[in-house]
Amino acid sequence: MVALELIKAAQSGDRDALIALLREVEGHVYRTAYYMLGNEQDAKDASQEALIRIYTKIHTYEEKALFKTWVQRIVTNICIDMFRRKKSAVSIEEHNLVFTGPSDVEKEVASVYLAKDIEEAIGKLPDHHRIVVVLRYLQDLSYNEIAESLGLPLNTVKSYLFRARAQLQNLLQDYQKGGVRG
Repeated sequence: MVALELIKAAQSGDRDALIALLREVEGHVYRTAYYMLGNEQDAKDASQEALIRIYTKIHTYEEKALFKTWVQRIVTNICIDMFRRKKSAVSIEEHNLVFTGPSDVEKEVASVYLAKDIEEAIGKLPDHHRIVVVLRYLQDLSYNEIAESLGLPLNTVKSYLFRARAQLQNLLQDYQKGGVRG
């Protein structure tokens, strides 16, 4: 959690405080951009743009929202703009597998295939559903934080998540039945 004193110091022109603040959020900003945009280069571009925007707009931050939510809104809006410029799919990070024994190999291989199926299914969601899924399940934001970040009513966020989960379930069932991908 970012200290309020650090934010206030950055807003009053303390350059070191501002740099410390940016360092605290840069990992979160990059992860959000990567999950939403699906590739490293676009994520780096979006992260850089978001950090610059935070740097130049820190004076506009008000304590009405959590700082994390304010930052999330900035990076999400930049990613949405990039979506509009070019439709790209979101990607889930590859997870390192830990084999605990020979009997677990089959389970681990199945989990790799499931992760790829989930990644592909998320990529097929409409942009507005994909964004709320990424923010909820990959960035672990609450419904209220998602609503604040996207500037949407809470019930809209709940509705998008409900529909996205249903779409994901249908896509994953199709994949299990050997349905066509792509």
